[in-house]
Amino acid sequence: MIVYVESNFVFELALMREEYSYCRSLLDFAAAQKIILAIPAYSIGEPYETLIRRSKHRKDLHDKLEVELNELSPSQPYEKASQELKESAAFLLKSNEEEERRLGEALNDILDVTQIIPLDAQTIRNAFPLQQSHDLSPQDSIVFATILAHLMSASPQTSCFITKNSRDFVVTPVLADLAKYNCKLLTRFSDGWGFINSQAPSSSG
Repeated sequence: MIVYVESNFVFELALMREEYSYCRSLLDFAAAQKIILAIPAYSIGEPYETLIRRSKHRKDLHDKLEVELNELSPSQPYEKASQELKESAAFLLKSNEEEERRLGEALNDILDVTQIIPLDAQTIRNAFPLQQSHDLSPQDSIVFATILAHLMSASPQTSCFITKNSRDFVVTPVLADLAKYNCKLLTRFSDGWGFINSQAPSSSG
C-alpha cells in the first residue's frame, strides 16, 4: 500500500501536535516496509518557509516587547513585573530554536524511510489548470499534481492520501481524480492508521 502525506505530516511530527503518535506509527510501518510512505518534494521544503515566517513574526514581537519593557523597567513600581515579562519574551526566541531543531530531526526521520516524489517541469505544468478546475491554491495544486503523477506511474492496488487540509482537498474534483486510482482521501492521521490496518491482508499492493 502507498500512503501519501504532505507538509502537515511534517508539522505534526516536528511540533508534536495531537496526532503525533499516529505519524510516528506511520514512520515505523514505513521503516518495517509494511507500507510505502510517499511525500511530494515540495512538501519537504514548504515547512521551512512556514517556520521562517513564524520565526520572523516572533522575533519582531519579542523586539517590540523589549522596547516597551525597557521603558518601564526604570520605574520602580514596574521593575519586578518588567523583569518577569522579559523572561517570558525570551521564550519566544527560545521556541524558535526549539522548533527549528525539532523540524530538522523530523525531516531526518522522514528522509530515512520515505519515498520523496520529485517535482519536475511536467508536474508544474499539470498543476496550473488544477488551480481553476479544482479550486486549489498554487501550493496545493503542485502537491496534488505530484500525487496524481505518482499514482499514474505506480498504479498501486490500494493507496490513501492523508491530509489535515480538508478545507481545500475535500472537494468533488479532487475526490473524483483520486477515485480513478482507487486512492482514498482521509483527513486525520488516526483515520489513516485505521484504514491501513483494515487493509493489512492486502497491504502488499
